[in-house]
Amino acid sequence: MIADPTLTETAPKTAGNKRAVVITWLRRILVIAVLAAAAYQLVVQWPDVSRTLASLPWPSVVLSFLAVLAGLCLGPPMWRTVLRDLGTPVRIRDASMIYLVGQLGKYIPGSVWAFLLQMELAKTVGVTRVRAFTASVVAAGLGIVASLIAGFLAMPVILDGHQEYLWIFILLPLGLVLLHPRPLTWIVSRALTLLRRAPLPHPLTAAAIFKTLGLGLATFVLLGVHLWLLADSLGSPGLGGLMLCIGAMSLAMTAGLLAFFLPSGLGAREVVLVAALSTTLPAGSALALAVVSRVMFTVVDLALAGGAALAARNRKPDPMPGPA
Repeated sequence: MIADPTLTETAPKTAGNKRAVVITWLRRILVIAVLAAAAYQLVVQWPDVSRTLASLPWPSVVLSFLAVLAGLCLGPPMWRTVLRDLGTPVRIRDASMIYLVGQLGKYIPGSVWAFLLQMELAKTVGVTRVRAFTASVVAAGLGIVASLIAGFLAMPVILDGHQEYLWIFILLPLGLVLLHPRPLTWIVSRALTLLRRAPLPHPLTAAAIFKTLGLGLATFVLLGVHLWLLADSLGSPGLGGLMLCIGAMSLAMTAGLLAFFLPSGLGAREVVLVAALSTTLPAGSALALAVVSRVMFTVVDLALAGGAALAARNRKPDPMPGPA
């Protein structure tokens, strides 16, 4: 008896569809659980949270907001530096539009939405999807290395009661190795080959790698200053508090990025921030600052994306820069 080929082909597809549905619902349930836990903590500690929010002086809030703005503005130059090193130069305004608007994809649960959005936006200015995706992945990887290096400033707090966060540094040895152009180029080319794409046309350069790393470190310093300005207004120690905030914000951003199943790392980032700030502030105050930080990041993300998109829409056509 001959089996019906239609049935044999449909069965695996049906099983795959069921698995995809299950994974989708599990992800949704996880996101809801994280939001519910965050909301519960906010309600339980609302007296302290509301008191902290009301006591924040507006000059510190404004300066903190400007620090976030300055820090996130360094993202496009990082991405542009890697893209240029790959052999595809773009204008800074185009890089800003691609990177900043694409970054809004991180608010969708998943691991690659921001990268996919950047790929499609890059296509509008003549950058191939593969080249844009490669630049996004390399820039994000170097950004993680920068965050782990800056995160060492919070090591005293981690060793003194929060050793559960040591796992974040597991990636650091590999990241330091990849600061050398040869292994980084080999891994990127190998990944492109596995995706059935052409390998890199030439090795990545040390100058571009360390420029990107430097921009990443500057980003996390500015984001740490943003957190310190808020904490210092509530009585956090001066220089020691600054080092703590830089390290804590760096590790929090890494934790949020690794928790790719959550929208913009919601919950994971706040857990790290509250744990670090609670060493110098009451738990309610630490939670309030984590909430304020989240709101500031969201507002800045939307403002920068809107401004970059508007600037790109109103730009006048002019000649593209020559090849790198």
